[in-house]
Amino acid sequence: MSFHSMWAELLPVGRGSASGGYRRYAWTGADTDCRAWFREQAEARGLAYETDRNGNQWAWLGDPAAGNAVVTGSHLDSVPDGGAFDGPLGVVSAFAALDELRGRGARLTRPLGIVNFGDEEGARFGLACVGSRLTAGALTAEQAHRLTDGDGITLPRAMEAAGYDPDTIGPDPERLARIGAFVELHVEQGRALDLSGDRIGIASAIWPHGRWRFDFRGEANHAGTTRLADRRDPMLSYSETVLAARREAELAGAVATFGKIAVEPNGVNAIPSLVRGWLDSRAADQESLDTVVGGVEKAAREYAAAHGVDLDVVRESFTPVVEFDHALRDELARILGSTTALAVPVLGTGAGHDAGILSGRIPTAMLFVRNPTGVSHSPAEYAAEDDCVAGVSALADVLEGLART
Repeated sequence: MSFHSMWAELLPVGRGSASGGYRRYAWTGADTDCRAWFREQAEARGLAYETDRNGNQWAWLGDPAAGNAVVTGSHLDSVPDGGAFDGPLGVVSAFAALDELRGRGARLTRPLGIVNFGDEEGARFGLACVGSRLTAGALTAEQAHRLTDGDGITLPRAMEAAGYDPDTIGPDPERLARIGAFVELHVEQGRALDLSGDRIGIASAIWPHGRWRFDFRGEANHAGTTRLADRRDPMLSYSETVLAARREAELAGAVATFGKIAVEPNGVNAIPSLVRGWLDSRAADQESLDTVVGGVEKAAREYAAAHGVDLDVVRESFTPVVEFDHALRDELARILGSTTALAVPVLGTGAGHDAGILSGRIPTAMLFVRNPTGVSHSPAEYAAEDDCVAGVSALADVLEGLART
């Protein structure tokens, strides 16, 4: 089956008719349909199919117990109203690359695996990369069992409803010990390749990043009868902090975003008593990230004091810089350089990935496919089909180069 036909088959799954975006949340009906698609692709190619203790799906060419396997893949879930390419491009390209290798008559000496990691985006339970975190031991079973979605449904209950046993989840060192290299292909979530004119890039590192919750506490009151001078309005402090985040990010060459907000009592004619905003910030190095977040917090406290508002800042998550395996990265560059006679650009990324989670346990690397708009986590996310096909060929070259050694 060609890349185009696989892509067309997967495209409608979980797609909203109004927004055109995807809602493929973990352990929902759309997720079940994606999982069924993965299994069908594996079985159609005569691959050994299995689901591991954490709900991740695997398809194997050769015996994984032999060890030193080369694995590729990504995820099939999405953010709310997300795009079609983030995650699925890597999974579809993995099957298409295997087809290309078979068409070439490639003789592989190492097992080859394709994986679909569960709940990478964290859209339902609020934590990204749950499947790979559990596998790598970066998330304990106890912590996972406490995860809850917006409707109060726990992760174990959701897994049970989808037909999986939550009592088995946890670290999977035996599986990781079988893997010699993991290569994840992903649509670029930025415009670096478009600006350089390259179709394919290699990841150098994932920027350090985190999420901070800012709780601005004021005093609820009547919007129509309370004098401006008598107000303790937390919305003012929050709004000024949003602008401060943009300013601090620009000065540091980083990014900072307040993308989520909760307001109480959330009435049109009521001054808020609480405005809770979540800051996402990422930078090329730790010093720059600390400068941005420190600057935002300092400004927020000054604004809060000026408006008679209390402020609490809580760091909810943090991931230090992730350097991909240098030897593997250099080997990818050598393989692609020998097949294209062109230098393949190496670039950092501000987005987290399963490959980043696994990098602390096994050698990992990433390939990026050009995104001409730079838009991601949106229905406007896009990659041209000829660039996707180029990504498939690049992935096939890499898999063949690695699996023959």
